[in-house]
Amino acid sequence: MKILLIEDDKQTNLVLAKALSTLNYQIETTNDGETGLELAKAFDYDLLILDVMLPKLDGISLCRQLRLEGSEVPILMLTAKDDISMRVMGLEAGADDYINKPFELSELIARIRALMRRGKTIIAKVLVWESLELDINIKEVTYAGKRLHLTPKEYGLLELFLQNPRRIFSRSVLLDRIWSADEFPGEEAVTTQIKGLRQKLKAAGMTADFIETVYGLGYRLKEPENLPQKPNLPSKNLSEKEQAEAKVMAVVANMREEFLKSFSEKFDLLEQAIAQLSSVTPDKRILKQAQAEAHRLAGSLGCYGFLEGSKIAREIEQLLERYTVPYQRIALQLVELLKLLKQTLQQQPSSPVNPANAQITSSAHLLIVDDDTTLTERIKLEAISWGFNVDLAVDIKTARTILSLNSVEVILLDLSFPAKEENGLTFLAELSQTHPEIPVLVLTTNNQLQNRIEAARLGAQSFLNKTMSAVEVLSAINIVLNQQTATDAKVLVVDDDPLILKKVTTLLSPWGLQVTPLQESQRFWEVLESTKPDLLILDIEMPDFNGIELCQIIRNDHFWHRLPILFLSAHFEPEILYQVYLVGADDYIRKPIVEPELIARILNRLERTHLSKKLLHKYYQ
Repeated sequence: MKILLIEDDKQTNLVLAKALSTLNYQIETTNDGETGLELAKAFDYDLLILDVMLPKLDGISLCRQLRLEGSEVPILMLTAKDDISMRVMGLEAGADDYINKPFELSELIARIRALMRRGKTIIAKVLVWESLELDINIKEVTYAGKRLHLTPKEYGLLELFLQNPRRIFSRSVLLDRIWSADEFPGEEAVTTQIKGLRQKLKAAGMTADFIETVYGLGYRLKEPENLPQKPNLPSKNLSEKEQAEAKVMAVVANMREEFLKSFSEKFDLLEQAIAQLSSVTPDKRILKQAQAEAHRLAGSLGCYGFLEGSKIAREIEQLLERYTVPYQRIALQLVELLKLLKQTLQQQPSSPVNPANAQITSSAHLLIVDDDTTLTERIKLEAISWGFNVDLAVDIKTARTILSLNSVEVILLDLSFPAKEENGLTFLAELSQTHPEIPVLVLTTNNQLQNRIEAARLGAQSFLNKTMSAVEVLSAINIVLNQQTATDAKVLVVDDDPLILKKVTTLLSPWGLQVTPLQESQRFWEVLESTKPDLLILDIEMPDFNGIELCQIIRNDHFWHRLPILFLSAHFEPEILYQVYLVGADDYIRKPIVEPELIARILNRLERTHLSKKLLHKYYQ
């Protein structure tokens, strides 16, 4: 598997490149967005890992450009930014997943593996596992170029395993899939056919057993894992997962030691910045260098498990970014933070904590029509930080000109203007005739009932009061935009907590999604068949049947196996995450719910599923 890593932080780059190489991924790296875009266009990769803050071209713009050009390569974005709005912006730009620095390396690897599995669902004429190839068009199997003669049952088993990597199939499911309805073999027939398949592959020269027996459950395709042996690594009595993770952790531990040895230079630069702030005329060049170093440390320290140090480095970055007179006070704060940072590095590495607040972002073209320039400039600044393209019109005549020259996707309109002959309501009536496709939100102090009724009659999507904050206004705009673009997709939510069911239903319904809440997991299959959802949301711990069991039976069913599955759970243990992705989950979100992130991930997954269906339809035409 070939991964392109685009990251300008040398330490993060080094950690990820070595850790992933240890897991037998082929890694190529670059440290700027422009070169990354050229490489992504020129070569085929199985996955891109992008930092957001890149020189020359930022990660979100890079991701958006690739999606506009039709690239379907899975993209994982990561950044040291605390702002979850950046995460949502990345998802809306077309990223498949997003993880914040500092990150838990085992979780990152689990997400990479999940994305790799998604990438394998693209239709292929030849299925490959190491030197083994199966051509589904001519029904031919070769190993190292040598043709194999398989029975129909052996071929059916091989194709099923190759098309569903890492998915566990019980013997009863294999009987249903491979044997016809008029055959009545026992489960021992599956064992016999798999034994015969293994013998033929071994005779052809395959040394590894690519079919893994999962005791008590069934069989699955084993990932190629010819990991090199290294000293001081765990013994073979550990599971493959534990051995692989331990090897990665051993590499990271060695790199952490090297990183800490080089820390004196980084402290020297930060101390130079403190000295500059203590002087009468600070050297802004040194302050900028120190700010950039603090930004890199915020990510690097997290990669090595120093989460508290990552937070302190971010505080240092923010102080250096916003420094103002008196400089001396800033210098004293930095002295204390630097002292805390040194103490933190003497502690043991720990695990990251997910943030809890977010904003939704958009890349839509917004037109604000209002003569209150103080208010509109404030909203414009906030909107730009969310990713909007913004035009301002102080009167209706200017608004008409902008509409004739640009493709506007949403309008924010005041009702009152100095000109008596026309106002916001007359312009709203005009827009309903000339641009009915553009959603209009009214923002006004004139909020009498009569105006509300008239605005609604003329087609206004929302009626907002000017006492609202800029963030509240933009949240309302995003809701309207996504209502306009959302399909009538159906979502089935299975959770034994009625409060969670109510909250998820309340969150998703305004976005045009048909939500079916289900509290009793024993009714799962009945409700699944009757509602035919486009996406499934599962809790992990439930009475009767847990979410992992439900996910597994979905992945083992020939009709439902491609259904997108998202887990929503309070669990954060790496072994739980590994198990969730192992049974075929597409995504995992931790409780408590971060509302914008949940919505963005669901809409992103539905959009990608819709595109995949279009590709499948085109392929079979």
